[in-house]
Amino acid sequence: MAVTEPAAAVLTAAHEGILRRQSLRESSARTYARSLPIVPVRARGLTIEGADGRRYLDCLSGAGTLALGHNHPVVLEAVKKVLDSGAPLHVLDLATPVKDAFTTELFETLPRELADHARVQFCGPAGTDAVEAALKLVRTATGRSGLLAFTGAYHGMTAGALDASGGAQDVRVTRLPYPYDYRCPFGAGGERGAELSARWTESLLDDPKSGVTSPAGMILEPVQGEGGVIPAPDDWMRRMRRITADRSIPLIADEVQTGVGRTGTFWAVEHSGIVPDVMVMSKAIGGSLPLAVVVYRDDLDAWEPGAHAGTFRGNQLAMAAGAATMAYVRENRLAERAAVLGARMTGRLQGLAADHPCIGDVRGRGLMIGVELVDPEADPDGAGRRTGREDDGCTSTGVPPAAPALAAAVQQECLERGLIVELGGRHSSVVRLLPPLTLTDEQATAVLDRLADALSAAERSPYRRHQTGLSN
Repeated sequence: MAVTEPAAAVLTAAHEGILRRQSLRESSARTYARSLPIVPVRARGLTIEGADGRRYLDCLSGAGTLALGHNHPVVLEAVKKVLDSGAPLHVLDLATPVKDAFTTELFETLPRELADHARVQFCGPAGTDAVEAALKLVRTATGRSGLLAFTGAYHGMTAGALDASGGAQDVRVTRLPYPYDYRCPFGAGGERGAELSARWTESLLDDPKSGVTSPAGMILEPVQGEGGVIPAPDDWMRRMRRITADRSIPLIADEVQTGVGRTGTFWAVEHSGIVPDVMVMSKAIGGSLPLAVVVYRDDLDAWEPGAHAGTFRGNQLAMAAGAATMAYVRENRLAERAAVLGARMTGRLQGLAADHPCIGDVRGRGLMIGVELVDPEADPDGAGRRTGREDDGCTSTGVPPAAPALAAAVQQECLERGLIVELGGRHSSVVRLLPPLTLTDEQATAVLDRLADALSAAERSPYRRHQTGLSN
């Protein structure tokens, strides 16, 4: 039924009132609310309905939390079952049937070599707490304090997690170059760039005068999310595994955003076939509710009782929702579906680049996709422009500068067309797509159609020409 004009006015007034009160009452630290001024009141699958009556296709998915989209029936049924059973909702770290079922399902999904010798630590409800637990774990187990992390990384917002992230200001972690094909730190790209990254890592660890002592662990993302949707090459991942194993350095894989089928395998480390010593998990692991865990080799389990805790580590509703989500993804082969559909979407986006020179690069894995936007008319260093891959697989060094203002304009044009997307990357110039794994072919087409239309509109917009953020 169409909304009448008076009714629409009432909805709009309510919507604007809520946003106004939010801006007056909430912290200046709020983020998504600034670029996405919507007031969700109902949601199902890919679709969100706002208080103003508008509908949106949600390709943010709770920053990757909603593997099955909003309010999936299997998640709602799992939560309802716990509520109807009279089970306690808060149990600290006591054993419960709900926790036992969650742990059993989790271990069913793990790489077998890890699952057969694993322990699980339930943490506070956010991924950043699981990162803190993982860092504390390897420091306790090894007796060492240093850490290895990578440029462009994002591991959370608590102090220790920020230290290991790419935006750290007070550096207490050794920073290593992450292989970034499009903007290779060595100016090489491709296999050569990844090889140089690995050599640099080996040199720092083996050179007695490098200033880097033997670390407690190395933490990496198999696909950098906030860093701009940058997949780590499989050979490079295997090289990092050999480097750390040969030197008895625990390897921590941060699967907070990449886990539960997002990248086309259940866990992103499966693309390369490596088995890390520690895996950090959150977001989709709770089936849309707050939950974070660390899984690690049992020989690292050197903690004393209470060495790491959290009041809300026993979230029963999240465990029930998470177990149901993992089982649904596994039984319905949604990871494989994400690989196929993601490749199809990435291919179409790459095709758009012929008509949109502002598309510098399209990359991703599965349904974790990034479109890096650039200013093709700017060439500040005189180094030339990216013209495509050469025969040796390398990337030319003179790529155009990032276009954050254009990316922001694209995000707003998407919102006008009922599409929610996120921005990321070094200069917030990467348009990110994180749709639910239940995305249909028809929905994928609708998403890409709206994005293409928004891109064209943003290119025509005076906003692009009059902003100063188009270059680095």
